[in-house]
Amino acid sequence: MNERIAVIGAGAWGTALAILFARAGKPVTLWARDAERAAHMARARENPRLPGAKLPASLTVTHSLPAADILLLTVPMQHLRASLAALPAGPAPLVLCCKGLERDTLQLPPEIAAPRPMAVLSGPNFAHEVAAGLPAATVLATPDAALRARLMAALRTPTLRLYGSADIMGAALGGAAKNVIAIAAGVAMGAGLGENARAALITRGLAEIARLSAALGGQPETVSGLSGLGDLLLTCTGQASRNYSLGVALGGGETLADILARRSAVTEGVMTAPALAARAQQAGVEVPITNAVTSLLSGATTVPETVAALMNRALRDE
Repeated sequence: MNERIAVIGAGAWGTALAILFARAGKPVTLWARDAERAAHMARARENPRLPGAKLPASLTVTHSLPAADILLLTVPMQHLRASLAALPAGPAPLVLCCKGLERDTLQLPPEIAAPRPMAVLSGPNFAHEVAAGLPAATVLATPDAALRARLMAALRTPTLRLYGSADIMGAALGGAAKNVIAIAAGVAMGAGLGENARAALITRGLAEIARLSAALGGQPETVSGLSGLGDLLLTCTGQASRNYSLGVALGGGETLADILARRSAVTEGVMTAPALAARAQQAGVEVPITNAVTSLLSGATTVPETVAALMNRALRDE
């Protein structure tokens, strides 16, 4: 029997997942926080945040929290705690699909959702490609082997390949940190610093993620997998990446306020950068790229000053 899936959050990613599962014949409901928006999507069979992707007739869109056997949380990271508090009590496991750290507590999604049964879904996945049915792969991470097997069986589709992992913290950290490194990569390209600079930032950014992941109990293989290197590569090079494109605009001389003012979707790396830098400081882990992005976003440094600070760091072995 197909398990009932509820996707909580009707942004581009939540909508893409709901379309994916509905197309695969699974009973799925998409929940939108705004009642008027839910009604519009139900009528138009389309989400303006995911243009061109039609909602299958079998997909229910609602503003009322649905009954479900599995709950996928795709809300913006800073809304995760409130969304969890609004969910009805019950045994349904959570699949955390948001990426980032909570600004005030510096916690990752699985730390916020504890102690409910949960998994993290994270990997190199652009919403518009998943909704279009293009092939993709992602990681479903939870230390509970029985839950992992159950969720992988329930969420598998012909176009999204799932890989299991027990490393929930490593998967969550990779999904959060890659957005910050992507801003740096975008800045390099927007400022005309070249492909060499971007490649260096991606590689050294991966080293930062590996150091912090190890400090938080993550496994080395997670960093080199889909939820680590895979997600980092896509987000640092794909033109559809909101974090990368924000960095490109910053590197080109635009202000952060102007960039954000014309965006309706959340760019998670902006909030994640200072939280990640603070979490790394707590753990005693060196994260120079994350610190540089945090300083740039705050207005404390300019792009040339940020580049000079990174290039003039003390020499060391890799």
